[in-house]
Amino acid sequence: MGIIVAITGATGAIYGVRLLEFLKRLDIETHLIVSQWAVETMRIETAYGLADLEKFATHVYDNNELGAAIASGSFQTTGMVIAPCSMKTLAAISCGLSTNLIQRAADVTVKEGRKLILVPRETPLSSIHLENMLKLSRLGVAMMPPMPAFYNKPASIDDMVDHHIGRILDRLNIEHEFIRRWR
Repeated sequence: MGIIVAITGATGAIYGVRLLEFLKRLDIETHLIVSQWAVETMRIETAYGLADLEKFATHVYDNNELGAAIASGSFQTTGMVIAPCSMKTLAAISCGLSTNLIQRAADVTVKEGRKLILVPRETPLSSIHLENMLKLSRLGVAMMPPMPAFYNKPASIDDMVDHHIGRILDRLNIEHEFIRRWR
């Protein structure tokens, strides 16, 4: 079964890009959704465009395609990762809104009891952000904000991003050798 990967407009688009790259290297089926603002954020922050991402993904969906297979609970997936996850998207999921495919796929993932991992990108966090995260966490949603580890002695931003992606893969129970582990 595949993994749904969504990229929203929050800063940190590289997290979604690297996740897709790693999943492709592991030959894992992916279902990609990219928000309108994610495309703009990628343009500002990275050398990647939507066409580059489409090469990494197995299936690509328009965020307005609410009739897509991944919008149905009967479509089987292992889970979903939203990296990065804007506070707008996090709040919509917390409230059960499904006005676009990212929100609907997340809603389906929660209702079907599948793994949903959010990589929220915001600082400082307001009480509203924290309450929305707590609400989702109590439903079993994993909150994995990108927080660098230093025991692995990262030498670059890529090292820090890759370590976080490795931890996401760990949470999905996907075996890999992409990170230096605590010894």
